[in-house]
Amino acid sequence: MTTIRTSMTLSRRSFLAAGTAAIAAPMFIRNARAAEFTCKIAHTEGIGTPITNAFDAWAKTLNEKSGGRIDAQHFPAAQLGGLAEALEGSRLGTIQVTTAGPDSEEAIAPEIAALGGAPGFIYKNEEHVDKVLQGELGQKASDIARAKTGVEFVAYGETGFRHILAKRPVGSLADLNGLKIRVPQLRVWVDFWTLLGAAPTPLPYSEQYSALSTGIIDAIDSDVFSIVGFKFYEQAKDLTLTGHWFLPKAVRVNAAWLDSLPADLQDLVRTSAKEAFAEQRKINREKASATLEELKGLGVNVQQLPAEELAKMEAQTAKLFDEFGSKSPETAEMIKAIQALG
Repeated sequence: MTTIRTSMTLSRRSFLAAGTAAIAAPMFIRNARAAEFTCKIAHTEGIGTPITNAFDAWAKTLNEKSGGRIDAQHFPAAQLGGLAEALEGSRLGTIQVTTAGPDSEEAIAPEIAALGGAPGFIYKNEEHVDKVLQGELGQKASDIARAKTGVEFVAYGETGFRHILAKRPVGSLADLNGLKIRVPQLRVWVDFWTLLGAAPTPLPYSEQYSALSTGIIDAIDSDVFSIVGFKFYEQAKDLTLTGHWFLPKAVRVNAAWLDSLPADLQDLVRTSAKEAFAEQRKINREKASATLEELKGLGVNVQQLPAEELAKMEAQTAKLFDEFGSKSPETAEMIKAIQALG
């Protein structure tokens, strides 16, 4: 009897285990199918900055609202490589999303580059930025990017106006003479600082801190959030407010990956990106003054470049608009359209 009971018990246990496995199996299959679209988000923005926080929030939204069908993975602060690698990866599809200024398309689509603040002083204020990027020109830039580079600009964030952070005070145009300032690896920014008498030094974004430390460069131009986020203030203590360059950040999605998604997920990517980065722009603008005060508390000397000196900077670099516009009729047309909205 004992043997029979044991066998019956084992049989019941086996049946229950098999039944549980049968019930669990469809759940396992559904879960396996759920994360069928991997979305690697990789960029060079600093930890804790408004734009990185926006990507955190957006990745969470994609994961939750897709029901787990999208697996959004966020790699900020150049964890998967510098800007050049991120741009190339977004074009090839080895990463699905990155962010960069539209000026990063200078070589491929110079008409888009104009929207990235190139040449300097093209944007007059934040209202001007919004008229350009949140309107027809912003959509036109996305369409051009899709056709020429294989990425779609699904939204625009921003890091804001950029200023000069140096290892010595810069209080006038004359103080720029010979200043070794880091620039993006783009011709237009080499030309911009050369016209101002500085010594532009093209370097990857990720090398700025060490280059300041070793003396390869004397200065960078940066938004205030990045100065805090990357601790550039540890190597340079003089911040001159110039606002010479407003840097929008296009949220760049690999078009082939986006097209591979079902229609509902394509809509989710586009609409949720616009919502996340509308909030990012709002926060960025609200926190700029507080971050400037934070820098002062960290020992950074802050001064506003006098209006007459700013006017000299703008006048001395104005010819770049014609030179940049000469790249193509479309580029000249885009520059005029941006200026007309200011």
